[in-house]
Amino acid sequence: MTDVKQQPKYMILKQEILSWLQSGKLKPNDQMPTENEIAEQFQMSRQTVRQTFGVLEQEGWIYRVQGRGTFVSNPQTARKQQDVQTIGIITTYISDYIFPHIVRGAEAALRSKGYRLLLSSTDNDKDRERESLQMMMSQPLSGLIIEPTKSAEGNPNLSYYLTLNYHNIPFLMINESYPEISCPYIKVDDEAGGYKAAEHLMKLGHRSIAGFFKMDDLQGVNRLKGFIKAHQDYRIPLVPDSVIHYTTEDKETKPFAAALEMLTNASERPTAFVCYNDELAVMLLEAVRQAGLNVPDHISIVGFDDSSLAVATEVKLTTLTHPKADMGTLAAEMLIAMIEHNTNEMVGKVIEPELIIRESTKLIK
Repeated sequence: MTDVKQQPKYMILKQEILSWLQSGKLKPNDQMPTENEIAEQFQMSRQTVRQTFGVLEQEGWIYRVQGRGTFVSNPQTARKQQDVQTIGIITTYISDYIFPHIVRGAEAALRSKGYRLLLSSTDNDKDRERESLQMMMSQPLSGLIIEPTKSAEGNPNLSYYLTLNYHNIPFLMINESYPEISCPYIKVDDEAGGYKAAEHLMKLGHRSIAGFFKMDDLQGVNRLKGFIKAHQDYRIPLVPDSVIHYTTEDKETKPFAAALEMLTNASERPTAFVCYNDELAVMLLEAVRQAGLNVPDHISIVGFDDSSLAVATEVKLTTLTHPKADMGTLAAEMLIAMIEHNTNEMVGKVIEPELIIRESTKLIK
């Protein structure tokens, strides 16, 4: 994102005025302060203010009435003035192994309907999510597809989502949704996935299963919930130390170190791992190798997402499906329907993951 200090003055002023509109400080059909008043308030030349007003008028955010002044437009007017309507997508990552497929599916569906795509990433950081929302809302946007950032850790950016509602800008969430916001969503049944992963191993005779779950997003929380429920339903005791929870910040170190410690303790070594995703499963394959063991003879491993990583190693992973491209396509189609039919029905779609059995799990006797 461009540093504010590097932006032209009229663009900085434009962002500030748009924040007034987005926050409700100025409402549709309210009269704008005069060019002189704004120039004095921000210590800018009147020419800079006039340039900013010109851009805002061209984009449909404001309108002039001869002899009366300048007024705030209805947000729908701003969106309709675009030659090509724009859909924004905010993901936690862009280069991650899941999200390129989601974005590709959405982009194809949007392009087929004549929409333009504007993409932003939060890098799974709440402050970056706020910046992404600010950037998106500074555009004459038709709608948004959003993946929540660290959805299990609350929503400090709630005011921006309320602003989207206030201005009737349709949006939906993918992979998860913030509990306090009622909006359409598409997500995988993560609890069912965690349950199926553990159940599969239990049916193969495993009774000592370790689980590794990322707990700053609700996907990980729900996968752990399913993992625990399977143990309860099959009446298999779950050793507390066999559940490893971690966050985005320590995902490269904590699970690996914990797995290595478990594997080197022969007397208490688990016979199987359930992993938050395929990325972690591949990492723990290396831990198994370092411990002088192999998969699946000594340790069975189940991943999640059925990504390209699942078949990229010498041991092909048993894993749960994640309909990546289809999720992007469906999200785009749902949002287009919301825009074109002017509806914001709170429709949620939960997709049941399927277990894909490959080489990384084995029956034990």
